[in-house]
Amino acid sequence: MSVTMLLVAALVVLLHPAIDLSPPLMLSMGVHLLLLGACAIVPWQRLPARAALVIPFLDCLAVGVTREAGGQYLTVLGYLLVFPVVWLAAGRHRSGVIAAVMATVLSAVLPPIILGTGFDRADFIRVVLLPVILGAVALTTYGTFNVISFQRRSLEQRETEVRELLSTSQDREQLLGTVLDTVSVAVSAVGPQGETILTNHQYTSHVTRAVQKDELAKNPSQITIYGPDRATPLPLEQIPRLRAARGEAFTDELLWIGCGTSQRAYSATCRLIKGPDGQRRGAVMAFTDVTALVEALAVKDQFVSSVSHELRTPLTSILGYLALALDEDLDPDLEDYLTVIRRNTQRLLGLVDDLLATATDALSTNPRPADLAEILTHSVEAASPRAGAAGITLTLDLEPGTELMGNLDPDRIGQAIDNLVSNAIKYTPDGGSITISAGARDHTLYCHVTDTGVGMTEEEQSKAFTRFFRAANVHSSTIPGAGLGLAITKSIIENHNGTISLSSSPGKGTTVLLTLPRAAADKESVESNA
Repeated sequence: MSVTMLLVAALVVLLHPAIDLSPPLMLSMGVHLLLLGACAIVPWQRLPARAALVIPFLDCLAVGVTREAGGQYLTVLGYLLVFPVVWLAAGRHRSGVIAAVMATVLSAVLPPIILGTGFDRADFIRVVLLPVILGAVALTTYGTFNVISFQRRSLEQRETEVRELLSTSQDREQLLGTVLDTVSVAVSAVGPQGETILTNHQYTSHVTRAVQKDELAKNPSQITIYGPDRATPLPLEQIPRLRAARGEAFTDELLWIGCGTSQRAYSATCRLIKGPDGQRRGAVMAFTDVTALVEALAVKDQFVSSVSHELRTPLTSILGYLALALDEDLDPDLEDYLTVIRRNTQRLLGLVDDLLATATDALSTNPRPADLAEILTHSVEAASPRAGAAGITLTLDLEPGTELMGNLDPDRIGQAIDNLVSNAIKYTPDGGSITISAGARDHTLYCHVTDTGVGMTEEEQSKAFTRFFRAANVHSSTIPGAGLGLAITKSIIENHNGTISLSSSPGKGTTVLLTLPRAAADKESVESNA
């Protein structure tokens, strides 16, 4: 405002040198300079915030006096009232608008009184119109200022929120990086096209080591990955990264990386990443180094196999000599003693055979057309005396009018059914019941073995087919066993391209479901009937 005032005054003097520079005019110009100096010198930050409004209020009076003292040549100075009016109205309080209007009125009324020039018709019109016009300017300024202030506060609030979100995101990113680098599992996140998004330190170190050990690999994409047999390279479509890119999820799949003595075993797991819209956004893969575990299991199996071989020979010899001894004419008491010895030796030999079979996976099968109903009948007949002695009802329920012919090894399937029925008898209390049911659906034979025994928890069910596993309630009881029956049964069923599963509830019993392929002749019969 001061610069504009001085510029206008200079132009007037330049364009009209004969202007009368009267003392009132010079005094009013001095007031402008005094107000400009006050703006620079007075420590306004120490005064109340609204104290500075005295400057624009006095500016209005100074402009009015200067305009009145300058005569017709300086009437244009009235436009300068816009500056102090805007200053007064630009605030959050409506009182600034009232102050601006009052200052405008005073700038039109007081100068004629102060200078003694009196009022004419033009002065009266100015007193009326000037406050109206500048009042409208003040109201517009007030509204505009508050809208801008509101928008500025909104932007500042959003900026604060964005900064907080950014800080939180950085904290979470740092936490995620720390967690990923802390765990002993190699983790890699890939995008929809298989591109790497995120890896942790363990993954990078494992990949680097694999590249260094693999003479044929010049970069991570050329590392040779082998299947569970450690010798057969995985087909390209079975590589974990490509499977993850295709949207396949998998769990605990064993694979080997590297060659020779530096070969390492990994358990690979993949889970898909999905967006809010359900679309696939990528996948996260986890690789656990299980080399030590696999080697320990191999050593354990080798030890069990060696011990089983060493035990089998003397046990077979003992049974042979017991058979010879029992063929002799013996004292009844001695014969009973020897019979007990033979029975327990046979049980021990059976346990050794089970250990040997599970350690070497030597459960060979010889599938051929066989009747599942006949196998089940023999198993039930063999187990009936034992079930009756325990007060357990044993029932065989076969689907009427259906041939249960399958491509089976009768001896192995009989062994599997015997194991299941034996387990059911062991874990069913006196007065309970066991039901063996069987039937056929399309190209599949099915068999249920259901008991009313002690049952299992969900955690125990997940480990039921693990070798040497026995439920907690069995450890605290006198029920004999080594925890191999279900593992052997599972191996037998899978060797027949069948499936086995179980469902159980603690205190309510257990149901085991077997499925086996139906014989070719039965398949043709089903298709012709259809």
